[in-house]
Amino acid sequence: MKRRSGFAVMGQLIGLVRPLSGYMALAVTMGLAGHLCAAFLTVFGVYALCTVVGLAAPLGMTGLFIAMAVMAVMRAALRYGEQACNHFIAFKLLALLRDKVFRALRALAPAKLEVRDRGDLISVITSDIELLEVFYAHTISPVLIAVLFSGVLTLFIGQYHPLLGLLALGAYLCIGLVVPVLISRASGAHGLRFRTRSGELSSFVLDSLRGLSETLQYAQGARRRQELDARTRALVEEEARLKWTAGWGMSLTSALILLFDLAMLLAAAVLYRSGQVGFDGVLVPTVALMSSFGPTVALANLGGTLQNTFAAGNRVLDILQETPLVRDVTGQAPTEFTGADAQRVSFAYNDQPILRDLSVQVPRNQILGIVGRSGSGKSTLLKLFMRFWEVDKGEIRLSDRPVGQVNTVDLRRMEGYVTQQTHLFQDTIRNNLRIARLDATDAQIEEACRKASVHEFILSLPQGYDTPVGELGDTLSGGERQRLGLARAFLHDAPFLLLDEPTSNLDSLNEAVILQSLRREREGRTVVLVSHRQSTMRVADRVVTVDAGRCS
Repeated sequence: MKRRSGFAVMGQLIGLVRPLSGYMALAVTMGLAGHLCAAFLTVFGVYALCTVVGLAAPLGMTGLFIAMAVMAVMRAALRYGEQACNHFIAFKLLALLRDKVFRALRALAPAKLEVRDRGDLISVITSDIELLEVFYAHTISPVLIAVLFSGVLTLFIGQYHPLLGLLALGAYLCIGLVVPVLISRASGAHGLRFRTRSGELSSFVLDSLRGLSETLQYAQGARRRQELDARTRALVEEEARLKWTAGWGMSLTSALILLFDLAMLLAAAVLYRSGQVGFDGVLVPTVALMSSFGPTVALANLGGTLQNTFAAGNRVLDILQETPLVRDVTGQAPTEFTGADAQRVSFAYNDQPILRDLSVQVPRNQILGIVGRSGSGKSTLLKLFMRFWEVDKGEIRLSDRPVGQVNTVDLRRMEGYVTQQTHLFQDTIRNNLRIARLDATDAQIEEACRKASVHEFILSLPQGYDTPVGELGDTLSGGERQRLGLARAFLHDAPFLLLDEPTSNLDSLNEAVILQSLRREREGRTVVLVSHRQSTMRVADRVVTVDAGRCS
């Protein structure tokens, strides 16, 4: 994970506000006006008191009470408007941010996402992005409002005497700048550790739920629960440190406000005794300062929460700024499938060599069988044909063109890929199949299922093709899921079909049906068939063996 300073994270998050800068300006304007109304409500009360004791005031008693009534009403309306604008900005930006994150994940998949922790990704997409609502709704405009408000109050108090104005400025800088910086530094890396451990806990819980049956089978429930408790305690301890720091900051802020109020009263009294200010020069600056710490206190209270927010922002920015290993290709001439081959291909996962100088020809309209031991690189070769990764050396070619020069849209249209584990979404069978071809008719879906020897099974279900498959297809057996994966491939109807152990979860009878379908549907189709079963290889026109990353 890339470590960024708080200011760097803040700068990049603020940059996202640019499309909504008009709303932000409106929020700041209303917020500033609202805080000024609140502060001068008490100041005008002091003016009314001065009028009672015979001192000069800017307005008469009637005018002061009218002004105070107007400011009280305006304060409520402006506060509502400010919050409405801030939350509109926040929720709009969160929607835009989620869109950016999903686009980034799409670009990173599958090469960089295969090794990422799924639970941690879910934590980033959900809770981390949601936490940024605090930054956009309760940080950006409050900072700008506090700066402008402090400037106005400093000038107002300073008109009675420059020394009082400087004292007010010092108070605002101390409360609104020094205290948040101190709290932020005291928080240290607790915020980042809290967000990281939160993601790890989410991953652990997700892993535990998926492996619940195995945990029960091998009586590991107590050990799993102990580890869950330990992770939860560690997360609670990190949160407690953050809360303690925030509480300490609030106590420090309250103490400093009291000290500055007393200092303003003392300084004004000294100036009054020396004749440099009148009695109103004691009352008005002191009351004005006492009633003006609202915006700066909001900044002081941000010191503890910002560490958590910046940690979340840092994790989100990691995804947005991560460089994909493989980028989509556009702008190339359209390509039609005429064959495929691998030429002296070498490839490694994280410096672990998988394929070494491998060459293989896949003739058009033939079925090429690939056999080999587990870990020899058979599945990796199929993924390279799909251009899920770039080769380290050599070249993967489709239609006599490097796959890196084939439009990604054309590549996905020409290729159909069936893996050993078929992923099913929590939806109906029909919708899971239609992923392969969104405009497919019911007749086309049923025909694809007949080819995959799954149509009769689907009709036996209470809701037929509208039967929900459950989470990850848990209501179906492994063989049934695999046949639905084959049905997807038949529905996609690509000329180049890549099958990775397509019959591994099927019995001999269903395997024979699938192989007969491949024979029937082979016209106009090129197939690469990976399997450990010798019986599956009977359908192949040619069989090659991959051993130690080489073909023979």
